[in-house]
Amino acid sequence: MGSWSLTHWLIVLVIVVLVFGTKRLTSGARDVGEAVREFKKGVRGDEEAKRLADERRDEAATRERDRDASDVDRDRR
Repeated sequence: MGSWSLTHWLIVLVIVVLVFGTKRLTSGARDVGEAVREFKKGVRGDEEAKRLADERRDEAATRERDRDASDVDRDRR
């Protein structure tokens, strides 16, 4: 009696949709997503996020440059 079955959760979901409507539920979900995103930014910090993005971009450029250099060496042989 203490556990809820799938049927109970489906009935609750239908009632919630009927009461609030899909438009209000989707906008609420979007608001929660934006809040989580902002929280992550605040925890990580904007400066750190930019630094990490710059490091990833630099590493990708280095890999590309190394691959191009190895292609040139291979062509010379």
